[in-house]
Amino acid sequence: MTMAAAIEDRTADANAWSKAGRIDIVHELSAAESVWRSLETDKTSYTPYQRFDFLSAWQRQVGEREGLVPFIVIAYDAERRPLLLLPLALRHAYGARCAGFMGGKHSTFNMALVDRDFAASATQADLDHLIAAIAQRSEADVLTLHQQPLRWRDLPNPLALLPHQPSANDCPLLAMEPGAAPTALVSNSFRRRLKGKERKLQSLPGYRSHIASSEADITRLLDWFFRVKPQRMAEQKLPIVFADPGIEEFVRSACTAPLAGGGHAIDIHALECDEEVIAIFAGVADDHRFSMMFNTYTMSANSKYSPGLILMRDIIDHYAANGYRALDLGIGSDDYKRLFCKGDEPIFDSFIPLSQRGKLAAGLMSGLNRTKRLVKHNPALLEMAQKLRNAFS
Repeated sequence: MTMAAAIEDRTADANAWSKAGRIDIVHELSAAESVWRSLETDKTSYTPYQRFDFLSAWQRQVGEREGLVPFIVIAYDAERRPLLLLPLALRHAYGARCAGFMGGKHSTFNMALVDRDFAASATQADLDHLIAAIAQRSEADVLTLHQQPLRWRDLPNPLALLPHQPSANDCPLLAMEPGAAPTALVSNSFRRRLKGKERKLQSLPGYRSHIASSEADITRLLDWFFRVKPQRMAEQKLPIVFADPGIEEFVRSACTAPLAGGGHAIDIHALECDEEVIAIFAGVADDHRFSMMFNTYTMSANSKYSPGLILMRDIIDHYAANGYRALDLGIGSDDYKRLFCKGDEPIFDSFIPLSQRGKLAAGLMSGLNRTKRLVKHNPALLEMAQKLRNAFS
């Protein structure tokens, strides 16, 4: 069955799909929490951005303020075992009701939480039937599924079986081979340059690089971040996104949400001395990959010693020593990212219509995304867009 046929053919059995007994669509976080947490195991494929503690903090602090309603799709097999959970939220845009991933621009990667056996064996027919079931049983007009990885760890992302296109932006990636020498990840010459700069910082009383673990440390570092980051963004003539309603509350909630296996939904790496915080990098980790979310560095004279690069070297060494296989620095092509990440993670978007109204919205969103990617990958167009943005800001 083709995707178009699956959407058009609203037969009585549309809400059954090949490997599943049924689907549920849940509009309350609390109603989904038990199943959601039961999927956060090594038998499920998902990124750390899809943890309940991360996305529930985002939905409660940001999504609700923006008028988004949870739209959580749970598919079960015939024995009522959950096979897949899509953590979506419903909003109105482009004249349609759009269901997109929770997390907004704060989630680098989006995907369903998928049973590993199903991820390995899912077929086009499975996905066609799933889409048909969602279309028949929901009020959504279109699925807007942004920034999905083609694979996660050793498994394909089954949603890549749906029609898709490259995302507007790439994600710089550092692959880390097991047992690789530190100089294979950060070159010897770069390390020497950083060591020379770091000597200036090492003379500061209490100089240290660490991961914040106590709530007091986390609160203190975030207090500093929310003071300094707006100054840095204003200096770069960038919109101060961390001042948007609910963002600070979301970040504070996720940074203090403890995970069962240790660490937090967002971990904070810091470089500091007794006198000041010098730099922080915060991100999510899952025993396989560290994915950076936000960072900044001091406004003091110590900034001239490249503290952000020194901290990034420490982070890479830390995760390599703990057997991690990859590290990414988030979406975008900032120059510092290419100092560490020589490759890219392939990511894609899907715009899947569920109704006639959704077909119009899906076509519009797909076209806008293609245009955005064209601009991002054409230096002349990108420069023009940046000049226009600076002029209007």
